[in-house]
Amino acid sequence: MKAVLYEAFSKPPHLTTVPDPTPEPHGVVVQVMATGVCRSDWHGWKGHDPDITLPHVPGHELAGTVAAVGRDVTCWRVGDRVTMPFVAGCGHCPQCHAGHQQVCDHQFQPGFTHWGSFAEYVSLHQADLNLVRLPDSMDFTTAASLGCRFVTSFRAVVDQGRAKAGEWVAVHGAGGVGLSAIMIAQAQGAQVVAVDISEEKLALARTLGALVTVNAAETDDVPAAIRAATHGGAHLSIDALGHPATCYNSVSCLRKRGRHVQVGLMVDDYKDAKIPMSRVLADELEILGSHGMQAHRYDAMLAMIEAGSLKPERLIGRTISLEQAAEALTTMDTATDPGVTVITEF
Repeated sequence: MKAVLYEAFSKPPHLTTVPDPTPEPHGVVVQVMATGVCRSDWHGWKGHDPDITLPHVPGHELAGTVAAVGRDVTCWRVGDRVTMPFVAGCGHCPQCHAGHQQVCDHQFQPGFTHWGSFAEYVSLHQADLNLVRLPDSMDFTTAASLGCRFVTSFRAVVDQGRAKAGEWVAVHGAGGVGLSAIMIAQAQGAQVVAVDISEEKLALARTLGALVTVNAAETDDVPAAIRAATHGGAHLSIDALGHPATCYNSVSCLRKRGRHVQVGLMVDDYKDAKIPMSRVLADELEILGSHGMQAHRYDAMLAMIEAGSLKPERLIGRTISLEQAAEALTTMDTATDPGVTVITEF
């Protein structure tokens, strides 16, 4: 099969031919029909993820059809249209037994713990636990765009952040995760403040429901600007980028008893970011993480999509070929294109 492969961190990946995968007894092989290009893939390519063994095929935001089924799989058949969370569970640990596969003690992640979906086919494990059936009405490009960004944002806003109608929600970073969070918070009835350094991204944020936008490149004190716009601070604030400045601003912009959710990855030199702990204590703030979403929670999100209250297809920026994926991956830290990039030609 064709696949995008890199043999050293931070060195250019290349399109090549590798052996077709075979399913594990508990898994399936999926023919990839679409797969997103995500900043998490970029972090992996840079060497920020200890689970990656070289050489490596990236890609974890996927949708496709089941092409082969392992002998122990009972719920899936060849031809089924599927997607899956980017964090998948083993099915045996205490976290999985409690329904928290997104923090499984032995989690696996296509594109990180094993070869991913920048390829014609991908092997997916523990299929009965981790696969999600796609509605017939959803195309593969939209399904792939859900990826880690939209589902992680759904969990961050709805499950972890507990956004309520009428609350103010601040979203720091208007990339794929941030734009998803804006759309989901707006669908929950919240009032949204979007923060970014790109006017183009802020303009897109406004079309998705942001009532207030703050250009951090032109604002001396982002938390103060948010507190002024929201008459006291955000009830919920989300760092959708993963940077010491956005993390600090997200906590600092909260009103008393507010909630901060960290979604953007904090890796390498950023993993021990500073936060205003004195405010956390004095104002009884909550600090929460959000790491993917369980397969069994997709139903709630898919129901909102089918009802029309969420329209993830609006977040798709451009579609590219597998041949273009290497460039898209390696330039993610400097790319300014708004929306989600999805590989649709293999």
